[in-house]
Amino acid sequence: MKVALYSLVHDEATLDIVAKIVAFFTNQHATIQVEKGLLHHLANNTASPFESHADLDPETEIFFAVGGDGTVLRALHYIRESKIPLIGVNTGRLGFLAIVQPDEMDAMLDDITAGNYTTQERSILEVKTEPTLPELTEFSLALNEISVSRENTTSMVTINTKVNEAYVNVYWADGLVVATPTGSTGYSLSSGGPIIAPETKSLVLTPIAPHNLNVRPLVVADDVNINIHVEGRGETHLISLDTRLFSVPMNTSISIQKAANPIVFIRPKQHSFFDTLRDKLLWGQDKRN
Repeated sequence: MKVALYSLVHDEATLDIVAKIVAFFTNQHATIQVEKGLLHHLANNTASPFESHADLDPETEIFFAVGGDGTVLRALHYIRESKIPLIGVNTGRLGFLAIVQPDEMDAMLDDITAGNYTTQERSILEVKTEPTLPELTEFSLALNEISVSRENTTSMVTINTKVNEAYVNVYWADGLVVATPTGSTGYSLSSGGPIIAPETKSLVLTPIAPHNLNVRPLVVADDVNINIHVEGRGETHLISLDTRLFSVPMNTSISIQKAANPIVFIRPKQHSFFDTLRDKLLWGQDKRN
């Protein structure tokens, strides 16, 4: 078996989990790769380092992201469209994406070696711009969302939006979020968007603080092309891809669509998306007492 490990944070709790995973697969005589910055913190000589997508063995069977949801999002930078299965182990806070808890680790590792798990494909987004942005030339994918927003101003921006060249709306707002079903529980949800089940073949356009109160989030099919250009009083606006943020000139043509290949998540059989919703959003729990 070939496995890889990555963590954005290097605190004691996270390093303990990483060391446990490395020790387990060392005993299984697996081939282990660990992200170079993380490997420096481990007393282990059996693992080899990787620094980039190019360094990651394409035959990796499982990619462990240990940390919070931000770590899982950043793992996409290494996995990209390779369809290497990803599992998130939560040592952070919320854990919508990093669903395995530390006290479930031992059972999870046994289940993985026994093949007792399920996989789930999640769509990811790809963005293209005209003119081309150098920052997006090498890596232009997002798992949760791609958003545009104002920069260095308190004024609204004007966001001209089309879907498959059909005019949708001009949003007068602080910004606009284009989210996948996976990202529907992130920035989009905080902006008033709906929760979308992961297997749903759709995207959601969620305005951020729109000036018109009758403007609402819009769910569209995931095989469309979404075209955006932003106008405003400033010379630039922001575009974000999950955790990455860039400044772009006003009136840049932005095209967003579903990427050709999904990302593959490993999920323990006992977990469901609705379990996660009830747990993380405290559904059915009365906290008044």
